[in-house]
Amino acid sequence: MADNRIREEIVTQFFLKTCQACRRMNTDDLTAWAFCAVCGENSIPLTTGSVAEFYIEPILSCVGDIDIMIHVSNELAIPAGYPPPTQLPGEFDSRVKVYEIVDSEFPGYVYLVSSYVLTECVDDGKYNAVPCERLLGFDNVFRDTSIRSGLAHVLKRSDRSFSLVPYMHRVRVSSTDVVGCMRCLVWPPQAADWPTRHRNHGWPDPATIDRVVGNGCDMVQVAHRSCRQDEWISKCQWRLSF
Repeated sequence: MADNRIREEIVTQFFLKTCQACRRMNTDDLTAWAFCAVCGENSIPLTTGSVAEFYIEPILSCVGDIDIMIHVSNELAIPAGYPPPTQLPGEFDSRVKVYEIVDSEFPGYVYLVSSYVLTECVDDGKYNAVPCERLLGFDNVFRDTSIRSGLAHVLKRSDRSFSLVPYMHRVRVSSTDVVGCMRCLVWPPQAADWPTRHRNHGWPDPATIDRVVGNGCDMVQVAHRSCRQDEWISKCQWRLSF
């Protein structure tokens, strides 16, 4: 029992000392933005995974890859039955297509149905919603780029960090996984039980859970493993990601 408490204390201190609310921009953030420049002006990057969650640049050799999620600024997902939003963050375009999130037969996997087109009013900055034809959302995100939503586009790169000693440098080779997604700005009812589920070791703590829920979630175009061989469902099923 004493050994367990010591380990828990060590892990706790590691989290407290390495997790930072504000992290300075690094080469991985620049990679995300550079990739978006290739994808197009509507692309919004977000570094995720261990590189984004931990302040561990001095020991980044321990990190196997860099994870980048990219969503576009002219598409948005909302839970089915929710009213279309009248205000959006500044990263979104003046014209946005809205998809409703509809349950599938598998928990955590959904379908997207086109429902509205939002148009920003010049006078007050609010959005007007006009119903549109209801169609299942297929692989819409990044349809004009080399990224297919939900499938990781893998990049390899070599980072050279030069030391203070002339002609001496260290090289870090990393893999970058880039995944397209569609943003949902609210917490979906499909994940309503996640914030209150039982956690054996008290992690994430309540403050972290509140932050996760407050950030909404993303729709990634990945089918459930039982449906991946189905030519039709594999293209129109999405997974909740947060």
